[in-house]
Amino acid sequence: MKTLPPVDVAIVGGGWTGLTMAKELATRTGLKILVLERGGPHKTRDYLDNMDELDYAIRLRTMQPIRDETVTLRHSVRNRALPIRQYGSFLPGTGVGGSGEHWSGISYRYYPHDFQRVSHLVDKYGRARLPENCAVRDWPISYDDLEPYYERAERLMGISGKAGNLRGTKVEGGNIFEGRRQSEYPTPPMKMPYLAALFRDATHSLGYHPFPLPAATTSVPYTNPDGVPRAGCAYCGYCERFGCMIGAKAQPTNTLMPVLTRRNNFEMRTGAWVRRIVAEGAHVRGVRYADSRGNEVFQPADLVFLASWTLNNTRLLLLSGIGAPYDPETGKGVVGSHLTHQVSVPAATLFFDKPQNAFMGAGSAGIAIGDFDFLDHTDLDFVSGGALYTVCYGTRPIANFGVVPPSVRTRWGAEWKKAALHNYDRTGLVRFYGEHLAYRDNYMDLDPVYKDRLGDPLLRLTLDWKDNERNMVRFITNRAVQVGQVMGAVEIQPFQGLKRYQATRYQGTHIQGGTIIGAKQTDSVVNMYLQHWQAPNLFVLGASAFPQNPSSNPTLTAVALTIRAADAVIQRYLKHPGALA
Repeated sequence: MKTLPPVDVAIVGGGWTGLTMAKELATRTGLKILVLERGGPHKTRDYLDNMDELDYAIRLRTMQPIRDETVTLRHSVRNRALPIRQYGSFLPGTGVGGSGEHWSGISYRYYPHDFQRVSHLVDKYGRARLPENCAVRDWPISYDDLEPYYERAERLMGISGKAGNLRGTKVEGGNIFEGRRQSEYPTPPMKMPYLAALFRDATHSLGYHPFPLPAATTSVPYTNPDGVPRAGCAYCGYCERFGCMIGAKAQPTNTLMPVLTRRNNFEMRTGAWVRRIVAEGAHVRGVRYADSRGNEVFQPADLVFLASWTLNNTRLLLLSGIGAPYDPETGKGVVGSHLTHQVSVPAATLFFDKPQNAFMGAGSAGIAIGDFDFLDHTDLDFVSGGALYTVCYGTRPIANFGVVPPSVRTRWGAEWKKAALHNYDRTGLVRFYGEHLAYRDNYMDLDPVYKDRLGDPLLRLTLDWKDNERNMVRFITNRAVQVGQVMGAVEIQPFQGLKRYQATRYQGTHIQGGTIIGAKQTDSVVNMYLQHWQAPNLFVLGASAFPQNPSSNPTLTAVALTIRAADAVIQRYLKHPGALA
């Protein structure tokens, strides 16, 4: 195995969190920063003449090659885990930018109660109302602690939106349920597609409080505090599963790499498949990886940041033997616990009698209501919540063709073709993003049977929905149908309900947990600054640190936490290396 010259900082993963940390360290210190990314490079110009729906959206060009590495899944410890051989439920990205290249860009802040989740529930309803085996817990930080970093993250990305709670004043047209914010969004809300306008008017008439989805796609040309300019959105409909051809959607490659490529103390090394974090006692020495030719390489580093996707962060710690693996039988150990996956369902599919012009859109051009995150659960059979919304992605001709209303009984032939053509631009969705509580029997460990192409054990997911989530979805589906009726739909197909966790239906790439944040090293992996409790020169970034899954999307919070951790490293750790908490 070849040993390379040491670097000051090695960052594993070139997505949002890894490159945000790299940008903060490279521009504010003289440290030599190395990012190791196992995929290839991505640039905005790569997308200009190659927006191929079949290639990107169906064949999943920018996702991790599932033939090289996947995960196994079982619903409980009584079941046998089997490998997922075709992506369906989630889509981890690969290459520079990671999933931040193909994301939709919906960018909520978490609500204040999301950070004190168990205290909030117990104070309101008593501990007896918590679902069986519930492992929900409070974060060691509050919304107010993170608010300044949310603002920095929003300005970095140029988030479009409308404030609903500006310095304590509720603002009509914004999300009045959001936490207190110190400033308006950097850019105005995106343009409102026709379906979104129908949803806004319907929900408002029903007494709800609609607001524009906060979007990491700039509604107007914008230059961020680092001097990086981006265009305003063209509403082409090629956002989710694609990189933006004009750079309007914030991606690591068009937001962070322009800054980093100008720095002499920064290096991006692609084709580097990190297999182990190498530690001796309470000190990490560096990382071991396989290069693009399959050669084993050891890269020494004084500081290591693990910044890959949720599942990969957890797997690398387990493979490296850093921290005690979680044991659901005894409740001991921490690495791999608190596996959650945002509850995402098409609550109601709507069919209209006139066209929607749905071919025009963007990954976060839509309207939401936050009312269902603030339900009184006293007389309900669930204690979680979520956002009901409609977003107009842009209905592309391959993936979105063939949706027909319930009145069409046949699924092939002339009648089906006629109905499919008629309804192609007369269909809309009312969607639901719901909270997923952590449970003691939903967790991750290493599979004892299946391995990746390099011979390392795959990650095994033990995961299933519980009655709390099923009851929540049933309740919300009924409300979504009501909204669809007021919107004027002539036919409505309600979601059929959550049953077992499915690996085949896309539910979002918002998987969280495995290396959770906490106030004590006995029940968490990292402290409030994302620093590993047992190895002070190792930090673990990203949504793997989240102890449960709020209803909102995780990326903005992950970036805000990364900026907060960067401040702690620069202002405190580099002066006095050691534990920060």
